[in-house]
Amino acid sequence: KTKLRLGFGFLFVMVLFFGSISLFYLNEISGSAKVILKDNYKTLKFTGAMRTLLDEHDLPLTTVVQQDFEQQLQGEEKNVTEVGEGAAVTALKQSYQDMLAPSANLATQQLALRKVRAQLRVIEDLNMRAIVRKNDAAQESVSKATLYLVFAASVSFLILFSFIVNFPGFVANPLQEFTEAIREISNKNYKQRLEFHNNDEFSELAAAFNGMAVQLNKWENSNLAELKSEKLRIEAIIEQMDDAIIGLNDKQDVLFINKVAAQLISLLPAQVIGQNAADLQKKNELLNRILNSQGKDQNLKIYANEKESHFQLESREIVIPNFEDQENNVIFASGKSAGKVYILKNITEFKELDQAKTNFIATVSHELKTPLSSIKMSLKLLKDERVGGMNKEQKELVEHINEDSDRLLKITSELLDLSQVETGNLQLNFVKSDPRQIVDYAIESVKLQAEQKQIHLELVSKNSLPKVNADVEKTAWVLINFLSNALRYSPEKSKLVIQVLEKNSEVEFSVRDFGKGIEEQYQQRLFDRYFQVPTDGNNKSGSGLGLAISKDFIEAEQGRIWVESALGEGSRFCFALPVAS
Repeated sequence: KTKLRLGFGFLFVMVLFFGSISLFYLNEISGSAKVILKDNYKTLKFTGAMRTLLDEHDLPLTTVVQQDFEQQLQGEEKNVTEVGEGAAVTALKQSYQDMLAPSANLATQQLALRKVRAQLRVIEDLNMRAIVRKNDAAQESVSKATLYLVFAASVSFLILFSFIVNFPGFVANPLQEFTEAIREISNKNYKQRLEFHNNDEFSELAAAFNGMAVQLNKWENSNLAELKSEKLRIEAIIEQMDDAIIGLNDKQDVLFINKVAAQLISLLPAQVIGQNAADLQKKNELLNRILNSQGKDQNLKIYANEKESHFQLESREIVIPNFEDQENNVIFASGKSAGKVYILKNITEFKELDQAKTNFIATVSHELKTPLSSIKMSLKLLKDERVGGMNKEQKELVEHINEDSDRLLKITSELLDLSQVETGNLQLNFVKSDPRQIVDYAIESVKLQAEQKQIHLELVSKNSLPKVNADVEKTAWVLINFLSNALRYSPEKSKLVIQVLEKNSEVEFSVRDFGKGIEEQYQQRLFDRYFQVPTDGNNKSGSGLGLAISKDFIEAEQGRIWVESALGEGSRFCFALPVAS
C-alpha cells in the first residue's frame, strides 16, 4: 500500500509541476500580447480618426468636425505610452490651435494643417516602432517560454518513463516470485522458500508461504513411505486375484496388468506395462475386444485353460477430484477421469452349472408331461358315466386332482419355455398381425374364468390400428398371462380394463385391475425368475416364471414391458411392440 501511495503521489506532483510551469509562461505570453493591443493599438486608432477628419473636410473646419477632432485628441493625450510621444502630442495640440486661431488667414491655416499632419505621422511612427519592438519582445518571450516548456516536458517525460518502467517492478517482481514458488510447490518441490526483508504485506505473505511449504514437506516425508507400502500392497493384491485385471491411465497407457490377464492375451507384463493400449490392441484381437467394450458389461467366450471358457467383462472409469482453474477463474471441486480398469471375471463354472440346471429343467419338464397327460386322460375317463358313477366326495377329489394336474402342466410348459430361452432355442414366427386379433384371442381364452368370478372385461381400443411384426401365439400368451394374474388377484364382481392404443410409433397393450396393488419394493423384481410377491394366502401363487418368460418373449420381439401400480389403486401391466414398417 505504501509503495502504491508513494507512486501515485509522485505522479500527482509531476502533473502539478508541469501544469504550473505551463500556466506561468502562458500567462507571460498573454500579458505581452495584451500590452501590444491595449496601448499602441488605441493610439493608432486615435491618430487614424484625426487624419480621416482632416482628409474628408476642407478648411475652415466646421464646429461638429472640430468637436470630433478634439475628442480624439483628448483620447490620445490620455494614452501617451512611448518616449517622445508626449512632446509630439503637445506640438500637435499647438499646431491644431494655430490652425483654428480667428486671426489666421488661409495660408496660415494651411501651414498649421501641414504641421498637424506631420505631428500625426510622428506619433504613428513612434507607436509603430513600439509595436515592432514589443512584438519582437513578445516573440522572444514566446521562444523562451517554448524552450522552457520543451525542457520541462522532456524532463517530465524522462522521469515518468523511468517511473513507468521501474515502478511496476516494485509490485510485479514479488508477485512473479510468488508465482514461480507456487509453481514449484505444485510440482511437489516442498523445499522452495521465499525471502523478503521489507516490512510490508509481501513479507507477511512470504512468511505464511514458507510455513505452508515446511508443513507440506513434513507431510510428504511422513507419508511417502506409507504410500509406497500401500502401493506395493495393492499391486500384490491385484497380482494374486483370480480375475484378469488391466489398468489404463488417462492417456491410454497400460499402468498395470496381473498374471491372469497377461496369460489371457498371451503377452508378458513387461511387454505391456507402459505401452499405449491403442498400439497394442491393433496386434491383439482379444485386447481389442476388451478395450472396445464401450463401458458396458458383457460376456466373452474365450479359449482358456485348455477349454472354452466364459468371462464377464466389467469396465470402470476411475474418477478423481479436480481442483483446477475453471472458467471465470472460479475454483471448485469437480471430477476428472484418471483412467479405466478392465476386469474379466471367470464365470465358466457358473455357466456350466447354469447349463446343467437348464438341461435338468428341460429334461424333468419333458419327462413330467407324459405322466401328467396320462393322469389327465385317466381323469377324463373317470368322469365318463360309462366307466361307473361316483359319489359327491369322489367327484370333489377328482376335481381337485384335475386342478392340480392343470397347474402342474402349466408349470412344466413354462419351464420348457424357460429352458428354450436360456439355451437360445426360442423360435419365433414373426408375421404382420392385427393387434385387435391378438387381444380378442386372449380375451376369449380367459372369458370362462372371468365369468366364474363375475368379472367384467372392458376393451378400450380403436377399430383400426397399425399392424405389428410379432409372433401371434407368444404375444397372445403374454396377454393371457397378464389377464390370468389380474383375474387371480381381483375381487369378485369387479372389472378389468384391456387397452390397446398407438403411441410414439408403438402399439401399447395394457391390462388394468382394481385389486389392492403391489408395493413399490416388489415392482422392480416382478419380472425376475422365480420371484413371487408375498400373499396373504387367499390367492394361489404361481411358479414365478410367467412374467419372466413374458419379458423374454416381448424383448425378443424388440418390445418393452413394464408395470405401474400403487397400493389401494390396483395394477396396470403393459407391453409395447413397434409398428410394422
